[in-house]
Amino acid sequence: MHRMLRANPRLHMPRKEPSFFVPELLSSNRYAGGISDYLELFDAATSEQLIGESTTWYLWSQTAAARIAEVQPGARIIAILREPASFLRSLHLQFLRSDVESEPDLGKALALELPRSEGRQMPRNSTRPQLLMYSQHVRYMEQLRRYYTVFPSEQILVLIYEDFRADNEGTIRQVLRFLGVEGDAPVESIEVNTAAGVRSPRLNELVRSLYLGSAPSTRALKRTIKALSSQRMRHRALGLLRRAQAQAPAPADAELMRELRARFRGEVAALGDYLGRDLLNFWEYGDGTG
Repeated sequence: MHRMLRANPRLHMPRKEPSFFVPELLSSNRYAGGISDYLELFDAATSEQLIGESTTWYLWSQTAAARIAEVQPGARIIAILREPASFLRSLHLQFLRSDVESEPDLGKALALELPRSEGRQMPRNSTRPQLLMYSQHVRYMEQLRRYYTVFPSEQILVLIYEDFRADNEGTIRQVLRFLGVEGDAPVESIEVNTAAGVRSPRLNELVRSLYLGSAPSTRALKRTIKALSSQRMRHRALGLLRRAQAQAPAPADAELMRELRARFRGEVAALGDYLGRDLLNFWEYGDGTG
């Protein structure tokens, strides 16, 4: 969706995930100049363009909504929500690829929420361990309420991911109408972020440890590699290793998917009531057992 909106000449959108309004996930030197550094992302926008950005974690964050409202109370908010069980499976795969998670089994990763909430059994080299409370990512009603508390309802558009997958163009035109920039410009569908697994979790852990230089042995090796290669060469090699590690994910565990649908059935029912839509049937939650 980000890339499809970015292609519209009436919109100016920088790279994905600027993450300015979730400082808890940012390195200490990013946006060291404060909001002026963030606003530089939009310097190339013309006076005829609307500016906007896409950061996944603004829904997850407990404070992003208030921060956005303080800076721009007239902002328009677009939230896109996915069926919880499928979303958590996809999120887990993403976390494995992006050095957040090291547990390759989704069921075991979910079971680790309690000890991890107490600071125990964290992945040794996790880049964003605070994201590993998986259930927090699908508390959709809680997330939406944070935005409805600080923004008028007419400034918020809630979309369903599966609708977007079924009709890219129709959903994008809905978004453009919401933004007030609907026109006759063609809308091109773009397929990105297809799910992928990791061939060898152990090799992935080694690559991650080497990249971060978090252990004494890998710190020494990292220093040697840096002395013998350019940054461009290192990034290219890392990219090649990651692509070599990627593989089609294993089929979803049907029993685990049933358990997750039962676990989040109440959340789905509440969201459906709030949106005036039967999401239990749309997402095939049935009676909570399948």
